[in-house]
Amino acid sequence: MIECADLSKTFRGRIRALDAMSLGAKRGEVIGIAGPNGAGKSTLIALILGYLHPTSGSVTLGGLPPRRYVEHHRVGYVSELIAVPPRWRLDEALERLSILAGVPTTEARSQIATLLAQLGLEEHRAKQVRELSKGNLQRLGLAQALLGDPDVIILDEPTHGLDPVWMLKFRAVMRDLRRPDRTMLIASHDLAELSALTDRVYIIDHGRVVRSVDTRSTAPGSREYRLTLSTGAALVPSVFPAARPVGPDGSFELPAIDLATLNAGLAELLKGGAQLTSVAPTESLLEYHFRDAVDKVGA
Repeated sequence: MIECADLSKTFRGRIRALDAMSLGAKRGEVIGIAGPNGAGKSTLIALILGYLHPTSGSVTLGGLPPRRYVEHHRVGYVSELIAVPPRWRLDEALERLSILAGVPTTEARSQIATLLAQLGLEEHRAKQVRELSKGNLQRLGLAQALLGDPDVIILDEPTHGLDPVWMLKFRAVMRDLRRPDRTMLIASHDLAELSALTDRVYIIDHGRVVRSVDTRSTAPGSREYRLTLSTGAALVPSVFPAARPVGPDGSFELPAIDLATLNAGLAELLKGGAQLTSVAPTESLLEYHFRDAVDKVGA
């Protein structure tokens, strides 16, 4: 559905924001875009939406140039900063935006009511936009993006300003938005959210894709782990000589180790009478790949 092939964008002053970037998203997929500040995420989104034209390479949506696709279909878009006239009421804003989204008048009221309920905005519907908290404003942005039931949804830092309760509810909303004919792209600095919400994440840096991570895959060959025991801590140094004690509670950090060696060592600890409280990677799969990929680019 979304295809970027050797996509490059150079601005005046020879500033190269994207450099031969290739990536794609199929129907039914949720993909993520992650990268440090200045990596090219905003430029990429602007090109996918047709706000900018590439210097070289191509970008298509459903086989069409972005603007042509948007004119004949619809793309739901949530920007990092939501800009809506501050004196509009929340429900009035959605009514006006539904006209721009091409939603028939006979359907708009029903869609708006559903979105207000889904996003917890019913109690705020009569408030002016300027009275909304940052989190409620972000939810308004998501509501407008969903008007017209688009098949392509692009979200730029969608959890910006959300409180912890709505961070969790947002995950449920995103699960409900998944369907076989819909493609979603999420650009975010929040690696935990991308790990939870996406099927695949493209890590970009200096305008290039430096790694593609399947967030549903198993762990890489070697990772660092944190090990906590309720008894038998004295056995750890003999089993894992490189283990580092962290605190007085029987916790250790194990330097990068493969799964076979980890499991063999754990079996030896248990055989020796140790009791394990927890064993977990010190970072998520996506965090591991992000750090590794960006470190290699900067080296």
